[in-house]
Amino acid sequence: MIENLQEPTEEEVAKLYARLEREAKQGGYSFNPDAEFTKGLVRGLIVNERRYNYRACPCRLAADDKEQDLDIICPCYYRDADVVEYGACYCALYVSGAVLKGEKRLGSIPERRPPALEKRRQPEALGASLTAGPLNLAVPIWRCLVCGYLCGREGPPEICPICKAGKDRFERFI
Repeated sequence: MIENLQEPTEEEVAKLYARLEREAKQGGYSFNPDAEFTKGLVRGLIVNERRYNYRACPCRLAADDKEQDLDIICPCYYRDADVVEYGACYCALYVSGAVLKGEKRLGSIPERRPPALEKRRQPEALGASLTAGPLNLAVPIWRCLVCGYLCGREGPPEICPICKAGKDRFERFI
């Protein structure tokens, strides 16, 4: 789907930057304070959204298959673990409070995404553990694969109230 690959305008970048920064703060995350670096990442997100019709991480190779790339749509599934362990996500769009305060310096962040042949769609591959045993629930439990938000209802929400991930980023948990 390569139609509109023109360079994003500064206005487009500024608008998405402001929205993502606001959503990060609302979700308890911190945006990288290096505005020029971060705007470069936001520019890459816009280009990838135009290219693939979804915002694949600009630091990773996307497959041009949304189902295959769900784990790297920003915010990616690996963000939280990377921020906790290394102080930033893989592309450094999101950083920890310790990095913001200058208490922790950023270094390289190893790739958590499994190689394509080993990649599995089971939640266990992403570090989740499902509750064993039968439960007698009135409605299914849905889990956001980005932030871990859980909700009990007939179907997943259209948008995660915590991280703003779309409905397609939820899995049936129980």
